[in-house]
Amino acid sequence: MKLATLKDGTRDGRLIVVSRDLKSASLMPQARNLQAALDDWRSVVPHLEELTTKLNSGRVRDTLEFKPCDCHAPLPRAYQWADGSAYVNHVELVRKARGAEMPASFWTDPLMYQGGSDAFIGPCDPIRAGDEAWGIDFEAEIAVIVDDVPMGATREQCEQAIRLVMLVNDVSLRNLIPNELAKGFGFFQSKPSSSFSPCAVTPDELGDAWRDGKLHLPLSSQINGAPFGKPNAGVDMTFDFPTLVAHAAKTRPLCAGSIIGSGTVSNKGADGGPGKPIADGGVGYSCLAELRTVETLTQGAAKTPFLKFGDRVRIEMLDAQGRSVFGAIDQIVTRA
Repeated sequence: MKLATLKDGTRDGRLIVVSRDLKSASLMPQARNLQAALDDWRSVVPHLEELTTKLNSGRVRDTLEFKPCDCHAPLPRAYQWADGSAYVNHVELVRKARGAEMPASFWTDPLMYQGGSDAFIGPCDPIRAGDEAWGIDFEAEIAVIVDDVPMGATREQCEQAIRLVMLVNDVSLRNLIPNELAKGFGFFQSKPSSSFSPCAVTPDELGDAWRDGKLHLPLSSQINGAPFGKPNAGVDMTFDFPTLVAHAAKTRPLCAGSIIGSGTVSNKGADGGPGKPIADGGVGYSCLAELRTVETLTQGAAKTPFLKFGDRVRIEMLDAQGRSVFGAIDQIVTRA
């Protein structure tokens, strides 16, 4: 099933069930918003499943036309947003760009930071920034929403706790990152509000594409209508989602509605190297920083600029039949 949150003038919006083809939707009577559904998942899910079946078979009378731009992020705010770096190829490249060596432990122990979760951006709402000099970048990612996870949960327990999957644009301000990390206390100003796909989808809705704790489909990104990246999210993912959830829950419980991100989706090149742009026959990249690093390594300097005011970013995932799975994140960068 596919779930979304309609803007209705309240902070947490109104939960709707969306048809498989993303054309129609229906209000969910048994839970006003997604957090309420997650808090009482076992009681609410039968009603969600029944409404999904009726909606997909055309047996719901009063349907709404589904419009992604009328939606908040599936969870407009969350109790927890922790983003990992499951694609270690990306971590290695981005660290090279700022002259930092990568410890060998990064291949065996996930990186993770705790992001701000009090104000997410809707899928069609603008990316607002105060200055282009901050180095505005997008990061196309996958995320999962979990049920309650006890502290010290096993990988198997964490796999069972995954309730929903969605896409993320983890906005980054690249030129603020080096000085902030140099303080030794992690990201804060350099990681503003993230945005999420219109729909959050249950793993069973993904069919064979969801296996081994990974989503095996290409993640497409465009800048100003031009293809930028299409790496496969199931390839070169060093740490799967159950492992990331278990890492987050090692020393604390996670409450229902916590969001765990994959980090920027990144594939190596066919030769094992850093990969190539789409125009050169590669699968491209899921952020500008990665392309700029490759340009530095191959051409001696980064040539592609970061995002400017007025630029448009689109992130989407299509299934094997070419149908949009989550709906698109489609945003314009604006001055705050």
